[in-house]
Order: sequence, then C-alpha cells, then structure tokens
Amino acid sequence: MKSNKILNILIAAIAFIGGILFIRVLMEDAQAIEESVDLQNSLVSPLISFSYWLCIAAILITIGLALMSLIRNPENLKKTLGGLAVLAVLLLVAYFLSDSNAVYNSAGGIEAGGEAGSAINRWVGAGIWYSIILGSIAGLFFVWDLVKGLIK
Repeated sequence: MKSNKILNILIAAIAFIGGILFIRVLMEDAQAIEESVDLQNSLVSPLISFSYWLCIAAILITIGLALMSLIRNPENLKKTLGGLAVLAVLLLVAYFLSDSNAVYNSAGGIEAGGEAGSAINRWVGAGIWYSIILGSIAGLFFVWDLVKGLIK
C-alpha cells in the first residue's frame, strides 16, 4: 500500500512538472517563439529535455523490470532465449538470402553508398527478407488459426 502511494505521488509530480512546462509554452505568442532563439531556449528546450529524460527513464525502467522478471522465473527465461535463438536463425537465413549487388537509380546510375559489395546493401536486403519470412510465418499462423476456428 505504501509503495502505491509513493508511485502516485511520483506520477503526480511528473505530471505537474510537465504541465507547468507545457503551460509556459502555451502562454507565449507562437510567432514570438518562432522568431526568438532565446525564447525558444528558455521555454521549449526545458520541455524537450524533460520529455527526453522521462523517455530514457521509462525505457530503462521497462528493460530493468523485464530482466528482473526473467531472472525470477527461469522457465520464462528459457522460453525467451529459445525465441531469440529462433529469431537469430531466421535473421541468418535472411542474411544469406540477401545479395549485395549495386543499387541503381532511375537514371541508371549507381546510388551513393549503393556500390556492389556494400555491407549496407546486404543488411538492407537481409531486413527485407527477414520481414518477408516473419510475415509469411505470421500469415501461416493466421490461416491455421482461421481453419482451426472454422473446424470447431
């Protein structure tokens, strides 16, 4: 019960700070904010910095709690590692299916960074193949679930 109260106070404090920063921006004239760099730095920059650090904190807390949950439950850890291994194997398959041929533009010239043998070309191709493979697997499971539901 006590931790719930602390969490509510923390949420209220974050909302209060964000609200004050947002209201400060709304109180100024939009034209003045666009024209004055000093005004931008004094009003908009603190709001962006606050949002940035709040996002970083949320990401770190989420990752930390997920890792704690995995460590506390070894069965879920095994399932997660198994799933990651399957995804890694599929990424390897996608990488070997991709090519590193030159990338041509509509005028027939080679795009900048798109030379033959480029590692970027290979990884972009791998990403495309990876999406196709995962989309196909998802489609198969969708059809399987649909057929299973029709049979019942």
